[in-house]
Amino acid sequence: MANISITQIFFFTIISILIFSTPSTANAGILSHPFKKVYAFGDAETDTGNTRSSTGPTIFRFVSNHPYGRTFFSHPTNRYCDGRLVIDFVAEALSLPYLPPYRNKKADKSHGVNFAVAGSTSLTHSFFVSNNLTLNISPVSLQTQLSWFNEFLESEKCKSSTAMLECKPEYIDDALFWVGEMGANDYAYSFRSSVSTKTIQELATTNVIDFLQALLTKGAKYILVQGLHPTGCLTLSMAMAPSDDRDNMGCVASVNNKIYNHNTMLLAKLNDLRKKFPQAVIVYADYWNAFHHVFANSSEYGFDEKFRACCGSNGEPYNFDVLFACGSPPSTACDNPSKYINWDGGHLTEAMYKVLADLFIKGSYCDPAFSQLLSKKMQSG
Repeated sequence: MANISITQIFFFTIISILIFSTPSTANAGILSHPFKKVYAFGDAETDTGNTRSSTGPTIFRFVSNHPYGRTFFSHPTNRYCDGRLVIDFVAEALSLPYLPPYRNKKADKSHGVNFAVAGSTSLTHSFFVSNNLTLNISPVSLQTQLSWFNEFLESEKCKSSTAMLECKPEYIDDALFWVGEMGANDYAYSFRSSVSTKTIQELATTNVIDFLQALLTKGAKYILVQGLHPTGCLTLSMAMAPSDDRDNMGCVASVNNKIYNHNTMLLAKLNDLRKKFPQAVIVYADYWNAFHHVFANSSEYGFDEKFRACCGSNGEPYNFDVLFACGSPPSTACDNPSKYINWDGGHLTEAMYKVLADLFIKGSYCDPAFSQLLSKKMQSG
């Protein structure tokens, strides 16, 4: 403790009190605008409306239809969920409006922008083209989202290097960069192809690091990076894998092994990146272990169904059919999505996202803790 200043102890204590005394991230913010802006990137887990039925992943091509959005918004918002996502709860916790999708040109973007796109990959679209893996693949990648971010800055008159110096305090210094999970689609698109899992892991994690380095080079000071959650526990994986391919969670072992190794590689590369940019706060949100914790203690969090999709078709045991997914004419939805972990077979329910957001923001599944990131921000002003 001798190396920690009284000021640091004070700030950390205040932040901890504010976070852990907050009854719900949905009902009260942590602080009054600790960040003036949030920029979000990622795939469907973070996408607040950059895709719709006509442009999203083929299997989940009814996202613009009821019952998507019914739990909170009471209508479809092109979120792949019955309501809010983790990023929505983050915005609430930071006393900010929900982040508008970048493709909504009329939206108020004064508090941030969401560049995440359902179906997005870490690898560029050209990689999949060169390996003849373009069927049902979104052409949007992390590189696309970075280009959109650059275009956004240019639209805000931050084009030249001189203008960027003037824009930086408002658009970069005071912003939280939230990088949602990226890489799950890369594994899905290359499933049963000639491209090895090791190749995907190396390239996908390297692309995430390159993306983060681009943000840091622009001056980003506060970045949170989500790992991947166990996608072998999604209804889609369970329905398509043989019944003898299971791990100790009861999920698809072959899928989860890839994801676990991906996260291990990503975390190692993140640690190297922290050494290159010691002035920045780079937080790793441990999506894998947060999900695992909830899954193992599902009844304590009010979940009765771990594998079955709330919204889908084809009945037992998973209520999932790739041809008639949630929102399609034959599909039906459960009465109480809050009892389910899986919403449509490929994405989670608002209730699950709410629990995960709390574990990231107020729990112990971020390294360093989210409270430390806020403490650093408060100290810098």
